[in-house]
Amino acid sequence: MLTEAPVNLLQSYQSGLSSYDEVLDLRGNVKPHWNALFATLEKLGLDELKSRNQEIIGKLRENGVTYNVYGSPDGMNRPWQLDPIPFLIEQKEWNQIAKGLQQRAVLLDLMLKDLYGPQKLVRDGIIPAELVFDNTGFFRPCIDIKIPGSNQLTLFAADMARGPDGQMWIVDNRTQAPSGSGYTLENRVVMSKLLPELADGMYVSKLAPYFNSLQSTISRLADKSKDAPNIVYLTPGPSNEAYFEHAYLASYLGYTLAQGDDLLVRNGSVWLKSIDGLQKVDVILRRIDDDWCDPLELREDSRLGVPGLLQAIRMGNVQVLNAPGSSVLENHAFLAFMENISQYFLGEKLIMPSVATWWCGHRKELSYVLEHLDELIIKKGNRKTKFRSIYGRLLSFQEKEEVKRMLLKNPHEFIAQQEVSLSTTPSLINGNIEPRYAALRAFMVADENGYYVMQGGLTRSSPVKDRFVISNQYGGLSKDTWIVSNKTEEVQEKVSLPSPASVNKHVSLPSRSAENLFWVGRYCERTMAVIKFMNITINVLNLDRNFGGSAKQEHIKVLLQSVTHLSGTYPGFLDEEVDHFRDPYQEIIDLISNTNRPGSIASNIGAFLNAVGAVRNQWDLETWRIVDLIDNGFHEIRNASSMNSNNIQKTLDGLFNNMFTFLGVIAESMPRDNSFLLLETGKLIERILSRISVIQSNFGVVNSQAVENELIEATLINHHSLVNYRQIYKSHLSVEAMLDMVLLEKALPYSLVYMLDELKSNLGKLPTTTRGDRLNEAERSVLKAVTAVKLSNVAELSKTGRNSERHELFSLLSEVSRLISSVSISLTNMYFSHTIMHHSFFEPVDYDTDEI
Repeated sequence: MLTEAPVNLLQSYQSGLSSYDEVLDLRGNVKPHWNALFATLEKLGLDELKSRNQEIIGKLRENGVTYNVYGSPDGMNRPWQLDPIPFLIEQKEWNQIAKGLQQRAVLLDLMLKDLYGPQKLVRDGIIPAELVFDNTGFFRPCIDIKIPGSNQLTLFAADMARGPDGQMWIVDNRTQAPSGSGYTLENRVVMSKLLPELADGMYVSKLAPYFNSLQSTISRLADKSKDAPNIVYLTPGPSNEAYFEHAYLASYLGYTLAQGDDLLVRNGSVWLKSIDGLQKVDVILRRIDDDWCDPLELREDSRLGVPGLLQAIRMGNVQVLNAPGSSVLENHAFLAFMENISQYFLGEKLIMPSVATWWCGHRKELSYVLEHLDELIIKKGNRKTKFRSIYGRLLSFQEKEEVKRMLLKNPHEFIAQQEVSLSTTPSLINGNIEPRYAALRAFMVADENGYYVMQGGLTRSSPVKDRFVISNQYGGLSKDTWIVSNKTEEVQEKVSLPSPASVNKHVSLPSRSAENLFWVGRYCERTMAVIKFMNITINVLNLDRNFGGSAKQEHIKVLLQSVTHLSGTYPGFLDEEVDHFRDPYQEIIDLISNTNRPGSIASNIGAFLNAVGAVRNQWDLETWRIVDLIDNGFHEIRNASSMNSNNIQKTLDGLFNNMFTFLGVIAESMPRDNSFLLLETGKLIERILSRISVIQSNFGVVNSQAVENELIEATLINHHSLVNYRQIYKSHLSVEAMLDMVLLEKALPYSLVYMLDELKSNLGKLPTTTRGDRLNEAERSVLKAVTAVKLSNVAELSKTGRNSERHELFSLLSEVSRLISSVSISLTNMYFSHTIMHHSFFEPVDYDTDEI
């Protein structure tokens, strides 16, 4: 039951209020559900709340929850910001709000069908023609774009805030690709784990029914003949501000995350380019803006969309939510006409009002705006036009005159909105609970009964006192939104998604995702290989400082040159014009920390993190937490120049262990599907090439026995084989015995023959591009390599030829390296770039190979 809150926190909060607040009703009394929340906060204590807030920050970072702010110092990894104090709305009030939202969704759906249909609103003078034909969201190619069913506007989000009359007002419409529902879900997950006691005395409505309703709607739109339709979540890619949400929802809903270049149109249908071949797409849930959807008919410079997509929609071969063209409804100027539009279509008043809006294209409205500029906010009607809102009360006399001239010159381009004081809500700011302006985004999906409204939403509050700055691009905070009630009084409607008659357990892997997974394996192993050998070399350097001898100097020189060969950071220690050997640490630090140097450890980790982020829908939370630790190490390693050698090694050890853990978690948890096989294949290719590089660099030329003994030990450590070697050969060190172990020992995971056999096995499990049981080019290359190694004679390989070279060893390893490098090229042609024609396993398709 709802309880009374002690006076401390609540009274302190009330004393800081300067306007009406969500905590208070119209009579100035504390609302019962806020009373209950403050009672819990009082019991919890402010110190504990601050401690939990730090846990929330840590959890969001661990989970990889980001919102990319363009131009931010945090770049593409700005952590999502969640206020620990939720936004509360009582269930009975929400039921009325939901009716207003449903009415608004129905109204906008009717508008969409009219604007791309008979255009009665324009013909009958309900709205000015300029608001349609000068609208940056109106696209003539979309006039004949239709999706099945009674609703063309399937998804809708509305931004709301409480107005001076105590009612919720709609301040904005989101119709083309509404964002935020994924962040809403993540906010709830984090809050339920870290602050569950805040809900004591209240019943909080669930979010899952909304997503069930969304899945049901998408299933109805899919190909009815299919038990398991192919549904794609279309994203602009990792550079987009909300990419986390795209990957998160694609994973949560069970859809394939794809970018525009993962799709193509053939014979009027949309196909997903996957490593299995082309897979027909039934439904696309898009998160790219209208004008970027199809470069053939819309924005011709778009690289985000799918050429021919509009024609595929016209033919009814694919359904897209929301259909391209729906951005026409996001014109701010429509808010000035919504009341008239509601009367025209529905014959009823708006249940939820909009913020008072004037379109300056009418002479009367323009005159009002010019006379009352101090009270208004000036905006461009078209959302896509870059224009920062102008607050009339903040302008000087000269600035006001300039604004008036601007309005008089092009009045139809501008709107004015009443500047009103919207409500505030409790937020944790710098360790104190303070009032901040807030707005709520509500989400709706069209279902069989009309529009289903999510029982919650994404609340954003301003971090700045007395300013309505809620955009995440400008530092706005998010809140979990609770629709609350006394559990005994309300019965929540639950929606359950019916199970399909049969399930297609095969999930197509887009070629782009396949390529990124392949390079996740390669970059991970490449980084680990350089770190491993770098640490071996640094250990030798540190040992030589106190126990060095003349023989060891040559040994160190060989190891340092091997580091250069392994990392590919030429000229490095091979530079004849610079004596790096006198003080090798300067070159070592640069090789570790220089992100702009290809082949450096920092550069490799950066490439690894980019590849991991591009396929983030592949990783579970445990895996992503390891990625977060690697990211932390990445930030540390870039400051290697300020560390001593001991701290450098500790940081390198931490990075190596975390990357090893990353591979271990994947090996223990990832399904043995094509995703896993490609990652493992990339890892094995890199592991083979790196071990070959070290052996060639260390033993291609014969050195003195003392030097070679040191090189043998370093090589065995690099192959994780020193313990096995000592068990067999004790303290006896010989090149021939070492080569026999690292090249031919089938039981050792890092021996060349073991790795080649594993690579051969992996390639055999990937989708075939040849007929019957014939080997493809990649498989032939590995077979040649493993056969050459197995037929080799280590005694011959150990022999010295002319110029103290081990010619047989160097030639064998060079040929194996060439063959394995060619495997990477073959895989690119077969699976990533589709140079070689694929035969689809699931859909027959007629297409020319040179068009893929």
